[in-house]
Amino acid sequence: MSSNVKGPAIFLAQFVDDSPPFNSWSSICKWAAEIGYEGVQIPTWDLRLFDLDKAAASKDYCDEIKGVANEHGLTITELSTHLQGQLVAVHPAFDEAFDSFAPPAFHGKPRERQAWAVQQMKNAAKASQHLGLPGLVSFTGALAWPFVYPFPARSPGLVETAFAELGRRWKPILDAFDDAGVDIGFEIHPSEDVFDGTTFERFLDAVNGHPRCGINYDPSHFVLQQLDYLAFIDIYHERITAFHVKDAEFNSSGRQGVYSGYAPWIERAGRFRSLGDGQVDFGAIFSKMAQYGYDRWAVLEWECCLKHPEDGAREGAEFIRRHLIRVTERAFDDFAGGAPDQGKVERLLGLGSGVQD
Repeated sequence: MSSNVKGPAIFLAQFVDDSPPFNSWSSICKWAAEIGYEGVQIPTWDLRLFDLDKAAASKDYCDEIKGVANEHGLTITELSTHLQGQLVAVHPAFDEAFDSFAPPAFHGKPRERQAWAVQQMKNAAKASQHLGLPGLVSFTGALAWPFVYPFPARSPGLVETAFAELGRRWKPILDAFDDAGVDIGFEIHPSEDVFDGTTFERFLDAVNGHPRCGINYDPSHFVLQQLDYLAFIDIYHERITAFHVKDAEFNSSGRQGVYSGYAPWIERAGRFRSLGDGQVDFGAIFSKMAQYGYDRWAVLEWECCLKHPEDGAREGAEFIRRHLIRVTERAFDDFAGGAPDQGKVERLLGLGSGVQD
C-alpha cells in the first residue's frame, strides 16, 4: 500500500464546444492547466480534440497529442469510449435515440453501427497502447435494461440470455485490450445492463472473469440508486481501474423517489451536483482508495443541474487536491515499539521459558 491516488484530473467531454478555449486540443489543455488540473481524460468521439482512428494507426500522432498535453504540464489519464461502448449492445427500443452516437452513415443500420462500435473499441485499445495508458473508461451498453423492473414477469432465461450475449460481444474486445496491455473500466451506470454490483458480477461471469474487465468507480450513480458506495469499494476494489469524482444528492419526498417521476434534472429526487454541493462522503471514499492501494487518477466528471460548468471545474480541482492522501510509509506508533527481536517476542508470550505443552 505504498502508492497514492493521482490528481486532480478532469474529463473533458462536458466542456468541449465551438468556442475558445474549448474548441481545440491545445487551448483546452491550456485552460485545464490554468485552473489547477494535472491530468485530462479524453472523449474519443470528438474530432475537435482527438482523432481515434488516426491514434490507432499512428504512434507519431499519439506522441504529438501527448506532447501538447505535456507542454501545459498535463498527463493524459485515460481515453473515454462511453458513446462507442454504448453502441456495442443496444436494445431495439433505443435504436433511433442512440443513432446520434455514431456517424450519419450508420443511422438506421443497427448491425453496421454495432460493427463500427466494436472496431472503434479495438482502435481505442491500440490508441491507448500508443499513448502508454494503462486503462480506458467506457460503457457496456444494454440489452436487458427495458426489463429492469419485473412487470410483467420476465420470461425465464431472459436475463441469462442477455448477459450471455453481452459477454459474447465484449469478450473479443477485452481480448484486444489484453493484447494491448490496457484495462477497460466500465462505468457502473443506470441505463447500462451493468448498473450495480450484482450486474457487474453477472457480466464478469459472462466474460469468464476476464483480467481486463474493470470498473470505473463513480459514486454519484450509487447515491441515485441508494446503493452503499463505500461497501462497494470494499467488495470490488480489486477491479476498480478508474475513478470519476462526481457528486450527487438524493432527497426523496411524498411525490417521488429513486425513479423521480420523469421530472427534469432540477426537480428530481436524485440529482447530480458539483463537487462539495452534494451528499457524497469523499473523505471516506479517498480513505478507502488509499487503504486499498488505488494508484491511478481521480478524475472530475462535472455534471450539475445548478452550477455553471466553469465554476464547477475551477472548484473541482482544489476539491480533489484537498482530498488526496499521501499514504504513510510507517505506522504512527512505531516510536513506541522497537527493533524486531524474536527472543523478546517469545519471552512476552511465555515461550521458551520452561513452560511445557
